[in-house]
Formats: sequence, structure tokens, C-alpha cells
Amino acid sequence: MTEIEAIELARAYVALSNAHRVDLIGPMFVDDAIYCSNAVGEYQGVESISEMMQTFFARYPDVFWLSEDFRYASNRVSFSFSLQAIDAQSGSSLQRSGIEHIDFDPQGRIKRLEVQTS
Repeated sequence: MTEIEAIELARAYVALSNAHRVDLIGPMFVDDAIYCSNAVGEYQGVESISEMMQTFFARYPDVFWLSEDFRYASNRVSFSFSLQAIDAQSGSSLQRSGIEHIDFDPQGRIKRLEVQTS
């Protein structure tokens, strides 16, 4: 996988996240993928990751990520992000920023995704 391909896959992941398309995000992951975030915890396996995302999108139906500064090294794409959303249950505002790292396998599927919020 080239640098351009990896960065475009990461951009596609962000676009699908902004569209809340868990049905299209799930196939981007290997079956035993790991998703870890200091904000939402750690999940292993595409089913567990998909369930977490569905719950998150239901709670924050307007969540949107602004992602920039995409960088590539050894099948890993890293980028900075900020997000904003309103909690559908409480009406409170959520704002976060941080760095995201996506590790791809040679076929371009996500094997590990790590989110570090500040």
C-alpha cells in the first residue's frame, strides 16, 4: 500500500464516520481489529467496534470530526482532529480534540485504531 492509498483510506474512514455509516465502516476493519480511545475505552473485534460506534452515534447524532494534517509512516496514518456534538440525552455540548492513529494491514484494512484526546 502506498502513502497516498493509506491516507485516502484514512480520509474515507473519517468521511464515513461523519456520515455515521457504521454499515460501511465495519468492513474497513479486520475481524480481530482493536479500537482504543482514552475517551470511550478499548474494543476488540469488528462486531464490538461496530456496536460501540452505533451507540456513540445514537447518543451524539450530530457528531462531526474535522480532521487535518494527515501523515503516513509504515502503514500507519496519523492525523489531528477536533469534534463537536450535542448529547441527545442531556443536551450538553461535547467538544474534543486530539490525535488519531490508524494502522493498516497490507491489504488496506484497519487492524488498530488509537484515539488520544486532549
